[in-house]
Amino acid sequence: MADSNHLSDLLSSSVLIVLGVVVASVGRLVERIVIAQQFSPELYGEVSIAFAIMTVGTTVSLVGLNDGIPRFVSRYDDERDVRGVWVLGLVVSLAVSILVSALLLLNVDRITGALFETAVSRELVRLFILTIPVSVGLTVGVSALRGLENTRYKLYTKDLLHPCLRIGLLAFLLGAGFDLLAVGYAYFVATLGTLVVVYLLSNKLVRLVGPVRTHGRELLSYSAPLIVTMVLSILLTRMDTLMLADMRTSAEVGVYNAAYPLANSLLMVISSFGYLYLPLTSRLDADGEHEEITDIYRITTKWIFVFTFPAFLVFTVFPGDVLSIFFGQQYVGGGIALAILSIGFFTSAAAGRNRTTLAALGHTKQILWVDVLTLALNFVLNVFLIPTHGFVGAAIASAGAYVLRNVAFNVVLQLKSGINPLSTQTTRTYLVLPVVLFPVAVFTSNWMTLTAVTLPVFLVCSGLLGLVSVALAGSLQPEDGVFIEFIEGAVGMEVPAIQRLQRYLRAQGE
Repeated sequence: MADSNHLSDLLSSSVLIVLGVVVASVGRLVERIVIAQQFSPELYGEVSIAFAIMTVGTTVSLVGLNDGIPRFVSRYDDERDVRGVWVLGLVVSLAVSILVSALLLLNVDRITGALFETAVSRELVRLFILTIPVSVGLTVGVSALRGLENTRYKLYTKDLLHPCLRIGLLAFLLGAGFDLLAVGYAYFVATLGTLVVVYLLSNKLVRLVGPVRTHGRELLSYSAPLIVTMVLSILLTRMDTLMLADMRTSAEVGVYNAAYPLANSLLMVISSFGYLYLPLTSRLDADGEHEEITDIYRITTKWIFVFTFPAFLVFTVFPGDVLSIFFGQQYVGGGIALAILSIGFFTSAAAGRNRTTLAALGHTKQILWVDVLTLALNFVLNVFLIPTHGFVGAAIASAGAYVLRNVAFNVVLQLKSGINPLSTQTTRTYLVLPVVLFPVAVFTSNWMTLTAVTLPVFLVCSGLLGLVSVALAGSLQPEDGVFIEFIEGAVGMEVPAIQRLQRYLRAQGE
């Protein structure tokens, strides 16, 4: 049985992280909407390609340390050890980022000639490449905060300050008459400003200047296999954009990248549970509490599924309406891509924090092989499907790759550690939500078009109906009382039905 204190710690951080993830995700979405509506689908596609190049460059430069740093920081109490891991990670990743940026700048003409169609793209790509070392420094700082299990500073900086600065600068520059380069300037300045604030706040937790014990061999040997897996993971999310840019038009890239971030928002809940999940699971592993890890994994997976399902329902039954609400009528053609991508991303909610659990338990080589297999499948499917089916083919390739990835991670997790998400209660949840909610949504779609007003109402009603269905199906257990309290805290008031549910769960646990 899972320790309620561990679940409470995870959820108390998740209250802040959910807020942060929501703000950051909404910020990214607002930013994309502004760009998509300010410019044509073709130019919006160019921004998406440039952003993909920056993201891949940043991931390569981090050389797996964004997982290695929090894992080792969480295991040390002495400031010399914490500082040593932090400083070594920063020095190594910055050195690699400078090399990566230099190589990209030397080849910027080849890159723009192969992937872009407009004249402004060359300078836009330059700005995003120059942002890579700054982004790496920011990510290392946030990774150290994660290892210290500090949620507030991460919320204040990465989740609040960074997106707000980007959107504010973007709006100012566009208002001042800047063209597409406004996006690149906004990213560079906002990332640099956030980096400075992260390190000023971090210095209050651990002084950044002082004696160090680097633990270089342990940190780098753990992170080394993750160099490839991190690159493979980010290529999995960006390969379709880059291959679409190479084989089709920037306009198609733009339509596809209206659907993609919406489908990717299905990972919002699982990301919220992930910030402290890695250091917590790593600490439990160090203490030999593997049964506790299994219980926490199963319970969090069940609730990730419950919280994510309403959005998945909307994206698959009302995809055209959703794209129209957020991006406008010129992007509605991407509805089928949104529905297909949502299926792929939703398998992550059904599978739970499989990859993170494997990383916490030290199975980084297995993560590497799964990512290699997944990327290979994605590449082959893109090669065959994009030329004839365009962005729909890219969506099929990405969704198929994500399904394979999650199945493979869960198989490895079961074989290596005996951990899987399938408790009796989780299995019931997997069955009851689709059976109850899909018929209701399909019936509703026959006479109702979602709007900016009715969309949130539908999401709330679906969530409440889903929660009632889960309770009536007997999918709840005593440990879920912690999550029920979390829901009530999120609602901000006492709800009679939730109060009765809490009393029922307490009685079960006695």
